[in-house]
Amino acid sequence: MTQAARRGEIVAGALELERLGLNHGSAGNLSLRMGEAVLVTPSGVPARELRPEMIALMPLADENGAFEGPFPPSSEWRFHLDVYRARSDVNAVVHMHSTYATTLATLRRPIPAVHYMIAAFGGPTVPCVGYASYGTPELSELVVGGLKDRDGALLANHGAIVVGADMRRALWRAVELEALAQVYYLGAMAGAPVVLPDDEIWRTVERFRSYGPRASSQ
Repeated sequence: MTQAARRGEIVAGALELERLGLNHGSAGNLSLRMGEAVLVTPSGVPARELRPEMIALMPLADENGAFEGPFPPSSEWRFHLDVYRARSDVNAVVHMHSTYATTLATLRRPIPAVHYMIAAFGGPTVPCVGYASYGTPELSELVVGGLKDRDGALLANHGAIVVGADMRRALWRAVELEALAQVYYLGAMAGAPVVLPDDEIWRTVERFRSYGPRASSQ
């Protein structure tokens, strides 16, 4: 896929997140791997004003925030690059401030297996990592740790992050994570949700390897 096409995917993804109510204004950020570089949404630009040429291109090997483009990258650029360095299987990262996921993050509660769709994230929980100031190396370290064996995590008092083999799969996980967070929150309000056993979820994880939107060619 060409760089122009990937830039278009990021713009479309940002607009879709806003349409679904998973982000608003300039909240959250998205990125795509581009060979030995990363395309990252710019800082402070609302989704509706985002244009492909505004997206920053960052060398993956650089750790100092070097970029090409008319606008600086998101203040969260560090955890995007660090996730790609740590996970060779990841080609798309989506960070969101969706209502229910962020609510659970303020409670610092991981999401347990109240529904089998949690298997879409690679295990019987979606973890909630600790708090660190946005854009810092400390937050990046927490994010990378939370995504070590999962494809989604909550960020304490902040929001959520999901990854995928491509943007379609990352956006799919963004939607599923918010749905899981909502079900868990509402279930907890009504009583004590029954949590599915780990062995059931691990079996479903295996079945999910061929489930969900098909990965597009990289």
